[in-house]
Amino acid sequence: MPAITVDDLTVLPRLEAPGLGDQPRPVWQLSTAPQGYEGEGFPVRRAFAGIDLQHLDPFIMMDQMGEVEYAPGEPKGTSWHPHRGFETVTYIIDGTFDHQDSHGGGGTITNGDTQWMTAGSGLLHIEAPPESLVMSGGLFHGIQLWVNLPRSAKMNAPKYQDIRSREVALVTSADAGALVRVIAGSVDGHEGPGSTYTPMTLVHATIEPGAQLELPWTVEHNALVYVLSGRGTVGTEQRPIRTGQTAAMGAGDYLTVSADRTQEGRSPKMEVIVVGGQPIREPLAWAGPFVMNTKAEVLQAYQDFQRGSFGQVPA
Repeated sequence: MPAITVDDLTVLPRLEAPGLGDQPRPVWQLSTAPQGYEGEGFPVRRAFAGIDLQHLDPFIMMDQMGEVEYAPGEPKGTSWHPHRGFETVTYIIDGTFDHQDSHGGGGTITNGDTQWMTAGSGLLHIEAPPESLVMSGGLFHGIQLWVNLPRSAKMNAPKYQDIRSREVALVTSADAGALVRVIAGSVDGHEGPGSTYTPMTLVHATIEPGAQLELPWTVEHNALVYVLSGRGTVGTEQRPIRTGQTAAMGAGDYLTVSADRTQEGRSPKMEVIVVGGQPIREPLAWAGPFVMNTKAEVLQAYQDFQRGSFGQVPA
């Protein structure tokens, strides 16, 4: 797991344990992600499939990309494609991805880096492994989260945030049994580097076997816990949860995730993504790569794309 880590968790700032009167978040819904293929054929799990949409707002979807060990010549990406009306957040845990757009943006992300792209009014975009990874093969693992934009920001100019792993806020649980990486938002006063239109928090946590993470969470935000690898329980009711499953949590001051004492041989620790945000509560019209408020706006996006308004594919 090359995403940024720390050998000695006891040197990190510790999260406050829940106080008297703090309410735990219950588990509202548990779902299992279906598996499929995206782009030119790389494997994904649709993390939020089956979750009630009212529990997802302001999020639209999240894919776990991999974990896959490519042989030489096998690594794949996407072809050029358009986006409008939302943000894509690509977090690479293991491996390397190049990205480029029709507005001149782009770069390379690897091993704990995040590429936060605000599509806004529209652009063309491509994501692919670098030629060196295609030639050599290797491990690839990451997530891509789609974050809705409020009506007032949907037609803003596109922009990027390249968040390097060294910029992520690192904290540990009260008992130093879990490493918590805060990529965006705030956890118990520890701020992540990501800048967001909609107030939200994005965390990647690694939980040692037998340890419990009691994670303070903004009361006004919803909360979704997705298991990248490993197994354990979620909520104070200790609902079993494993790789590829998502728990939608109810209201409260904190959430609880515990790792089983015995983990899979290939996944010695439990790895989870925890994400939540302030619901936008606006109408949603979503078709393919366009996320707008009305069907007419989606049709307009298709027309603008076909007219070349999103820019041209660079030579």
